[in-house]
Amino acid sequence: MNSFSDFGLLPSLLKTLKDMRINKPTDIQKQIIPMLMGGQSAVGVSETGSGKTLAYALPLLHALKALEDEGSPVEQEASPRAIVMVPSRELGEQVSKVFKTLTHTTRLRVRPALGGMAMEQARRNTSGPFEILLATPGRLIQLLDQELINLTDVRVLIFDEADQMLDQGFLPDSNRIVNTCPEEIQLALFSATVSTAVQEMMNDLFASAEIVRSKGSGKVVSSLVTKNMIVEDGQRWPLLEKLLAQKIEGGTMLFTNTREQCDKLAKELTEKGHVCAVYRGEMDKNERRMNLRSFRDGKIELLVSTDLAGRGLDIENVGRIINFHLPKQMDNYLHRAGRTARAGRKGLVVNLVTERDQRLIEKLTGSKLVFKPRPNAKDQNAKDQNIKGSARDERQSRLSKATSAVAAKSASKSSFSSDANFKSKSYSKPNDPRAKSALKSEKPKSEFKAKTSSGKTEFKPKTKGNFKDRSSSAEESPKSSFKKGKKSFAFESSPKNEKTKSFAPKTISKNISGKFRPKKNF
Repeated sequence: MNSFSDFGLLPSLLKTLKDMRINKPTDIQKQIIPMLMGGQSAVGVSETGSGKTLAYALPLLHALKALEDEGSPVEQEASPRAIVMVPSRELGEQVSKVFKTLTHTTRLRVRPALGGMAMEQARRNTSGPFEILLATPGRLIQLLDQELINLTDVRVLIFDEADQMLDQGFLPDSNRIVNTCPEEIQLALFSATVSTAVQEMMNDLFASAEIVRSKGSGKVVSSLVTKNMIVEDGQRWPLLEKLLAQKIEGGTMLFTNTREQCDKLAKELTEKGHVCAVYRGEMDKNERRMNLRSFRDGKIELLVSTDLAGRGLDIENVGRIINFHLPKQMDNYLHRAGRTARAGRKGLVVNLVTERDQRLIEKLTGSKLVFKPRPNAKDQNAKDQNIKGSARDERQSRLSKATSAVAAKSASKSSFSSDANFKSKSYSKPNDPRAKSALKSEKPKSEFKAKTSSGKTEFKPKTKGNFKDRSSSAEESPKSSFKKGKKSFAFESSPKNEKTKSFAPKTISKNISGKFRPKKNF
């Protein structure tokens, strides 16, 4: 069947579908709608976003409107003819919107009795006559305990998102609700995955039901693009920053595994200047609903959540899913991925993958992931030692260069260094005549000229030693003296065992030009 008109639906319903521009049924709708319209119990297992809500809403409205047209309208108060069970208030409000668009022409009444709303409001909603009750298991049990609802006229009982409902421990409540309804009731169950609890319920309550699985059950939809990014050394945030810098159409849902991770990620996003909202358990329900509404309306582009938002929520403007922390179970992954690429639209899922997630991703992709090997403790210590050794060698090299520079600077300032000695040493042979000629041609720095008072007499000392004025105090070293004109000089020889002898004139002062002149004794 390639068209909804092939199912034999009421003209009012076909007109509504045409106005909504829904023309072609999905795979699960093609299989489920004929079965439910025929009064048969059924189990539909299909991927999220495949149109399961419309698959049971259309045949349900068709059957109830047909009863009314046949002259059997609902007249008794608080006595519905059909019950749709949902796991949460958010999903219930979402399903209620779908029914609202389909009941404009049929005029059938849908009344909610959901967890999270005040008990008094639930009582008022169910007080008058109506056709369809939309309820959570816990709230319906409360209505039954207070005898505020009558289920004796129920013809159809539907469990939507059964896997999430049963994961929350609603199986005993679900069994009680089924047992309260008439025996010849038509049952329907819809789920994206089949958990152990769902399988147990199928075995107990749906033993005679037809089980239908869509082609994409247990898989993500074909219009979904998946991108896996390897997390190295636990550094998730740099990868997330790159992703958030990329502009996309629609909002982004970021999933974590725990409430603590959810709050931590939301805090980091806020500190980095990103506006986001939180959607998780153990928070005020009104605040959670406001955050979801802001995200759905496009006022906030980032929604940080746990798996609570991974099931049942139908948000049209979700363009991207980021698994900041990947779940351990495949079912939870499929539910998260199902928040985007719904009803044939395109979507993107980005997974931040660590080694812990290797088995899950390999199961999804069918190929093996390769991670960079981590260095063991021994290799890491060796690497650290090499880094420390390189740093130490670099410091020693800098210190050596600095010491050499200081030594070179000191040598260049020494006033008694001998260029001739240096040149003589630069030759390979000590008796080389070139060295001797160089010594003759070069005057030692210790030479000086001394003139008499007449200005004609020169004195050039050629013997190495220390000159002292005769008036200076005598020392233990051997002395020799001589007179020249009116001047007298005292010469003190250096010890013979000293290899190097230098002049140290004691009575010589240095003039501005840098030459040495003897100091006169009076």
